[in-house]
Amino acid sequence: MSYKSHSTTVERSAHYYTIGTPGPHIKNLWIVCHGYGQLASRIIQKFSELDDGETLVIAPEGLSRFYWKSVSGQVAASWMTSMDRLEEIADYTRFIKKLYDQYTSQCSPEVKIHLFGFSQGCATQCRWVMREFPKFDTLILWAGRLPEDLDYTPYTDYFAAKDIYFIYGHEDQFLNQKFVDWQTNFAKEQKISYETITFEGKHVIDRKVLREVSKKLS
Repeated sequence: MSYKSHSTTVERSAHYYTIGTPGPHIKNLWIVCHGYGQLASRIIQKFSELDDGETLVIAPEGLSRFYWKSVSGQVAASWMTSMDRLEEIADYTRFIKKLYDQYTSQCSPEVKIHLFGFSQGCATQCRWVMREFPKFDTLILWAGRLPEDLDYTPYTDYFAAKDIYFIYGHEDQFLNQKFVDWQTNFAKEQKISYETITFEGKHVIDRKVLREVSKKLS
């Protein structure tokens, strides 16, 4: 028996959550990408303290949902796997870009745009940025990595104009010093400059640190 693999593009529903109302009054717009096995409805709760009437938070959800551990377990989501990875990257890039275009067009041209990724969401942010090169001010990589299969060096000027942060907890069970050293060296090779912020904690988004960073950006 012989068979061929095919793919086609279909229209489907994609889900996201928001805090705030778009408009010319918005000074800070955040696009937040969750980590593997999480949901947008949960990660956006971490940003509740940013709801000051001048901030808009958008949290898209990974297009692939699954049951965590078993069919009776909690529903979770993922941005991509290694299978048909380029198609999955293209799918979520279209999704995030659609949200970006939809909401930035409703805000002032002077709005500050902050791209936030947690864990797997870090690579998600980097990959869609490297496909579309949108206008933004800040890239926050929280407990995640710069995708090593991308070449950032041709876009040195583009990234040099951004504020980039790498944030992680000293007790993060998924990151170790070897990874931190690798990321530091890789960023230098790629001419990517970022500020490192650490805190006492595990693989989580620390609300206190997030609050301090948001004040710094505002």
